[in-house]
Amino acid sequence: MTRSTRRWCAAIAWLTCGACSAFGAFGAFGASIAPSDAPAATDLAPSTVESDVHYFVIQKDGSAEERDDTVMRANTTSGVDDIAQRYVWFNKDIEQVQLLAAETIDPDGTVRKVGPDGIRDVQEPRSAGAPTFEDGVLRTVIFPGVEPGSRVHLAFRKTRTKALQAGTFSYLVEPTRDPVELQRLIFDLPADVPLHADTRGYAALPPVTENGRTRYEFDYKHGPYAPIESGAVGYETWGDRLMVSTVPDYATFAARYKGPATDATMSDPAIVQLAQTLTAGTADPRDKARILYDWVRLNVRYVALFLGETAAVPHRAVDILHNRYGDCKDHVALYGALLAAVGIHSEAVLLNLGPYYTLPDVPGYGESAINHAIVWIPQFGLYADTTAGGIAFGYLPLVVMDRPVLLVDDGVMSRTPAVQPRSRSVRLQIEVNDSGAASYAYRVEDAGATAELERNMFRRATHQRAQQIAASRLLQTGLHGSAQLHTSDVTTSEGPFATTIQGTLEHFTWTDGTTALPALTSLSGGIASQVQTWLAEPQRTQPWVCVGGDFDETAQITLPATVRVTDLPVDASVDDPYFDYASHYVFDPGTRVLQITRRLHTKFTHQVCSADMFNEAQASLVKIERDTSAQVVVRATPPTYRFAQQAGSTAQR
Repeated sequence: MTRSTRRWCAAIAWLTCGACSAFGAFGAFGASIAPSDAPAATDLAPSTVESDVHYFVIQKDGSAEERDDTVMRANTTSGVDDIAQRYVWFNKDIEQVQLLAAETIDPDGTVRKVGPDGIRDVQEPRSAGAPTFEDGVLRTVIFPGVEPGSRVHLAFRKTRTKALQAGTFSYLVEPTRDPVELQRLIFDLPADVPLHADTRGYAALPPVTENGRTRYEFDYKHGPYAPIESGAVGYETWGDRLMVSTVPDYATFAARYKGPATDATMSDPAIVQLAQTLTAGTADPRDKARILYDWVRLNVRYVALFLGETAAVPHRAVDILHNRYGDCKDHVALYGALLAAVGIHSEAVLLNLGPYYTLPDVPGYGESAINHAIVWIPQFGLYADTTAGGIAFGYLPLVVMDRPVLLVDDGVMSRTPAVQPRSRSVRLQIEVNDSGAASYAYRVEDAGATAELERNMFRRATHQRAQQIAASRLLQTGLHGSAQLHTSDVTTSEGPFATTIQGTLEHFTWTDGTTALPALTSLSGGIASQVQTWLAEPQRTQPWVCVGGDFDETAQITLPATVRVTDLPVDASVDDPYFDYASHYVFDPGTRVLQITRRLHTKFTHQVCSADMFNEAQASLVKIERDTSAQVVVRATPPTYRFAQQAGSTAQR
């Protein structure tokens, strides 16, 4: 999958070809497409947007015609993969697409037209097996003869006959992070329909009104972008983007969503009967809400199309129940109907699903704007997202935490919780024999937000897959051996969840010379893994995701008489505004048991941390990382030394 394809997979429907944002050139309407000067040979981005102009003609009812023309250049072999295949997403029920030009321009200026066999329509893959979502189509354009230095030119006209929300128009532009030499977006609207804009990094030209219409224009260009740092929040949280909308504010946007979403089938007898049957014998309203939540998330397949990619009106609740699948707004509709059937009020919530922690100042659909819906239950003061199959009632998936949300009924902005409980308790026992091999037993108990996530993974895994997971966790820790996994009850849907792995380890110590044993307190996924993730960058300049928790790890390693401990790590501790950490090492020569304990408590108050915070905490993180990477040095003892040692022990007794 190319980079542009991956970007498309997360883009909204009205975002169009190529790089899956508003990138297209205006060659068909006057921009030159003559060969440009060759770029410098060093520090090249894989590809460059040479020219990109989108022209929209919008009507009062929200229908629109979009004329796009794109010229992109491949600078490197990797850039060939970026540009050689482009996509135009459209909704076949309300949109038509006409290609105006599709061609490759060789470095010497030779033009190669895309033939009929290079253009094909394919079904949007995420809607496979969901007939009520088969309106999404990809027009795929495959360019011939693309090589470094080539450019591809794609021009098309897209006509939308019906707005996603009646009487509205919105459009989101997000840089693909390829260098942009020229981008221009032009919006032509009736003079009495003002266009509201959030222009971060985009230059707005003064609007021009004539002949009863107003023309708005926005220009953008950008050289090479700095790389996105590991673990950083989405670029559009803090970087460039353009959002335009004919809707003036979020309250109006909520009202426009709420009206069409009203559904007479919410009280259908089939829905009422199901809700009452599932909750029969349960008096507590919260338990009823949990039971219905579990039923929806485990029985209604989630079609992972973002809100705004198709019509913004949910399907009828009774049809969703019958089909047993739906997108996010359908999940909200059905879960809300089931709650209403047992007397629990709820309302839809609109937000962004992804690594973006802000919304544009003006409302609209988009990858870093509104693209998801969940449920708010005022009675319990909690949010619920039934599309997240592995999240227990009362918790949220990380991708909807700590961000602004729009409450549809009230038309006001709120915010999802910044943090939620998460803990991990580990007990590891390793017993080494005289040959240096070892047997081990490893138990992990997850509680809080991650418990059901882990349980759900094993709930859906085959026995073979579960054993593969165990073997992978052993291998990721740098150990070799066997692994047999067992879990606690996977049929429950709340409370802590435990996994146990047992097996053998090869060459844990060597029978001659010196061995540096890893001072393990956990297999992969513990404190060491968490700290290594935070330290993935030597320094940070961008906001990053900092999800904390409480970790408690204890290991007991029983060593044979064939080795003696020569070096033991010293205890470590950290107590600063962000971390509370302590480790302790003790070896009992009598029992030959080495015990190691580590405990980490994080003090994050939000899911997003600043670059300054990382720089302040880095020294502490490095100290913790060094401790979790500590080793215990043991040396094989000669037989005469062992015999003398054993004789001494006997004499003492």
